[in-house]
Amino acid sequence: MKEVSRSVGTLLLLFALCFSLQGFASSESDDKADGAVSTKEEVEAYIQHHIKDSHDFHLFSYTNGAGERKHVGFPLPVIVWSSNGLASFMSSAFHHDDSGEVIVEKNGSRFVKLHSKIYELDGGANEVKFDEAHHPTNAHKVLDFSMTKSVVGILLVGLLMLWGFSSLAKQYKTKKVPTGFGRVLEPLVIYVRDEIAKPNIGEKKYRKFTGYLLTVFFFIWILNLLGLTPLGFNVTGQLAVTAALAIFTLIIYTVSGNKDYWMHMLWMPGVPVLIRPVLAIIELAGAFLIKPFSLLVRLFANISAGHIVVMSLIAIMFTLKNSLGVAGATGLSLVLSFFITLIEVLVAFLQAYIFTMLSALFIGMAVAEHDHEHEHDAHGHEVADAEDVRENFI
Repeated sequence: MKEVSRSVGTLLLLFALCFSLQGFASSESDDKADGAVSTKEEVEAYIQHHIKDSHDFHLFSYTNGAGERKHVGFPLPVIVWSSNGLASFMSSAFHHDDSGEVIVEKNGSRFVKLHSKIYELDGGANEVKFDEAHHPTNAHKVLDFSMTKSVVGILLVGLLMLWGFSSLAKQYKTKKVPTGFGRVLEPLVIYVRDEIAKPNIGEKKYRKFTGYLLTVFFFIWILNLLGLTPLGFNVTGQLAVTAALAIFTLIIYTVSGNKDYWMHMLWMPGVPVLIRPVLAIIELAGAFLIKPFSLLVRLFANISAGHIVVMSLIAIMFTLKNSLGVAGATGLSLVLSFFITLIEVLVAFLQAYIFTMLSALFIGMAVAEHDHEHEHDAHGHEVADAEDVRENFI
């Protein structure tokens, strides 16, 4: 049974990889009639487009017998606030155009899509004009509340987590040992509780923050795994998402910080008085800038880099086909991409673990109870009482 399960898992992984290869090979390009990506510049442009958020799901493209370019995917609702108020329409109205050529008229405004961003044309403009840096001069950005690919991924993962953990909670009420998918979740929940929450926060206060740590761990992990599927999710590779998660951790350890935490941050005991203001500035910068910045950048950079590496290896079959041959370039690309994808499965778990571990560590530092049994003199130096001196002497 285990062998069968492993075989099925391997086949699914190979299918996902081949699906990704197909989507890469048939991606759209404005420079060629068939839309194939083959040159180094086209590959780099496609990779940069892939890791960005999108207003629709684009699975792959192909050219039919009549020479028409067809796109396979499905649109998402576009919701923007323009100069004339709220406007909504489906992203299919842009016809997969990302160069600003297609104009959508809605609610008295004209909208164009340029580099995955939606702009509103100025009054009377019938086309987008650019400056020397290729920035639009007669269009401005709008407030975008659209249901993008990342939003769909967040909602999907949220529903999956709500269903999975609700089912696990119900099983705990009726029976002692979970069954079904609950048996998969239980060891992971116990792992986060016993290996992350307890050691870093402490036996007395870990329960208060375990719910948040479990949510963050599974949220990041499942989203990272979805990013390896042909659907093209790259939610944790978006700075806005990782920044939001880091801000949640910042708010929690800032609000939960006890008296000792703030005392050691603002007026560090045990050091000369003149140095304390300098240390206070450093500690405040670490708490409000360095810690959240390290959380958001580490997750964003690692996930984005993983996507870029995988797609760069897939591109070997196109960029090196002339020197290695079609069979050689394809074989090399397939083998390297397969092993890097396996590593990415590990990285998906590792990044969720690191973010959760650091969040628990920062929270633990904020709620830790310091030992104040020893008195301090006027200069902040520790003074041992007479009993301690006698015991050490004996």
